[in-house]
Amino acid sequence: MIEVVGVRFKQAGKIYYFDPGPNHLTTDDYVIVETVRGIEFGKVVISNREVDEEDVVLPLKKVMRTADEKDKLSVDENQEISQEAYRVCVGKIREHKLDMNLVDVEYTFDRKKVIFYFTADGRVDFRTLVKDLASVFKTRIELRQIGVRDEAKMLGGIGPCGRMLCCSTFLGDFEPVSIKMAKDQNLSLNPAKISGLCGRLMCCLKYENDEYESAKRDLPDIGENIATSYGKGKVVGLNMLERLVQVEFREQERTLEYSLQELIDEGIVQTEATE
Repeated sequence: MIEVVGVRFKQAGKIYYFDPGPNHLTTDDYVIVETVRGIEFGKVVISNREVDEEDVVLPLKKVMRTADEKDKLSVDENQEISQEAYRVCVGKIREHKLDMNLVDVEYTFDRKKVIFYFTADGRVDFRTLVKDLASVFKTRIELRQIGVRDEAKMLGGIGPCGRMLCCSTFLGDFEPVSIKMAKDQNLSLNPAKISGLCGRLMCCLKYENDEYESAKRDLPDIGENIATSYGKGKVVGLNMLERLVQVEFREQERTLEYSLQELIDEGIVQTEATE
């Protein structure tokens, strides 16, 4: 076991583990740490705890110190100068007539690097742009191409559900989402209805997917013929979340609804728990 703290650098960013050293940190603390990008300012979101060594990438960087008010003011200043850097970069992009869309600009805490995030349909030759930006800002320049999902995460917005985007409020990582998930949940396959602001499948299709997959394993398929105490019938409808099955009995000209438990009691289906 190894003692760690979890630090996040953006509101809905990925959580990174660090060695707290002698510090006992709480989720209200801000810290200064060293990362591959340089010295960074982050918020503790997981207080001191022990985890298996195989769950972290060793060796862990140590927390340098807890942040103070001066550090917080420095972060605010970085955000202000980032806005000015954004305006300058937009002008340079127009000047060079580059087919790219600037999304965000970020200074590292120590201001030794400024990162420009952009989207583009393909590869962009921005070598002359980097030279121009370096001559203006007199620091290391990094241009990083991101995808449309990352763009939505950075910019935020309101989703079709009327709530703020999940990716910009609490999702640390993007998980794979497939059209099969929409099919399993009996959703309309109209792209306009199952796509988020980014144009990709909505992340929330993943939330209930495990429940639907479990129900799909337990329940009979639509179109399957089953024998019940009422007679032989055909499955014509499923309510996955409530584990209900609609069975049509053509000879009796009736459609009855069975719960999963009723089907188990009659020995029609078996679940993992009953096997």
